[in-house]
Amino acid sequence: MKSVLRLLILLSTINLSCNAQTRIKDIATFEGVRENFLVGQGLVVGLNGTGDNLRNSIFTEKKLIDLLEKLRINVQGNDNNLKTKNIASVTVTASLPAFARQGSKIDVRVSTIGDARSLKGGVLIPTPLIGPDGRTYVIATGSVSVSEFKPISNDVKTQIQNIETNGIVQGGGIVETEIDFTLGESDEIRLALNSSDFTTANSVADSINSSILGNAATAIDSGTIKIRIPKNRKQDLVQFMSEIEQIQISPDYKAKIIISESTGTIVIGNNVQIRPVAIAQGNLVINVSDKVKQMSSSSPLLNDRARDRLSKGIDLKRGSEVHSIDSSSSLSELVDGLNKLGVYPRDIINILYNMKNVGALDAIIEVIN
Repeated sequence: MKSVLRLLILLSTINLSCNAQTRIKDIATFEGVRENFLVGQGLVVGLNGTGDNLRNSIFTEKKLIDLLEKLRINVQGNDNNLKTKNIASVTVTASLPAFARQGSKIDVRVSTIGDARSLKGGVLIPTPLIGPDGRTYVIATGSVSVSEFKPISNDVKTQIQNIETNGIVQGGGIVETEIDFTLGESDEIRLALNSSDFTTANSVADSINSSILGNAATAIDSGTIKIRIPKNRKQDLVQFMSEIEQIQISPDYKAKIIISESTGTIVIGNNVQIRPVAIAQGNLVINVSDKVKQMSSSSPLLNDRARDRLSKGIDLKRGSEVHSIDSSSSLSELVDGLNKLGVYPRDIINILYNMKNVGALDAIIEVIN
């Protein structure tokens, strides 16, 4: 099996317990202050013979005819003469930031919807981008940039290929219509957590109340914190919201393991703990026991180095005997020991599944492709 299997152990060497601090702005957003997605359909012109085949892409031909007629060029009755391959139909998408004002410029992305082979060297003609309400908010136009990947060395073998049917028009979108949203029209603001959690929501509310007089913050559910705006702060609401964003809190996360079976990657959270269990893998036998710490501290048969390694839960060797580690050790320490012994990541994945099935692993196992 030639595919490379990778094992990523997260949080195995540093302690990111509940004492870890992070800013509120990194785990939550203010309700109503968000991006708005826009979409449109346009034409990219100026391609070097890599555009749509008009016989196969009727919508491209129709779009071209409509464009020429708007320019007062009549091509009706001469449709069969339109054989150019220098144009391509594309979908145009953009994300309109909150509080974007008229005349502001944003990046837009273009993607082919026909059989064009490349957008390299093309120019997007002016295209209106509409929102969910059908209104035009942005007009996009400009040169299309297509990413190019080149290996540093010719000796590098890679399966990464250039995708030239997607491109970006940097600063090509000009805001024509603003989103109607004004701060300060209400007596309260709300924070929405990026990941809902009752403990984290309560911690955010407590931290805000510790910084703002009057118990202004209340956690109303696992993902929303309501904050009452003090009367003396309505005039400087932007500064008030900035101060809230900078408050340090201790978020709480569920014990979780992320497994990518296609790549063999394992990511383990710091809160994952293991219960007493015996594991046999080939000629490796491991016993996770509550008595190991006592044995490592009292046994006269162990020297200081062996006692120290055993108490840390890393004394793993291949052989026929059972090797024990302390059940207070984290799963990341166990996996680190298995990895050092050369146990393949896919075998470790099977071990984790089986530990979960027998109740020796208190964590959510999430499998991704």
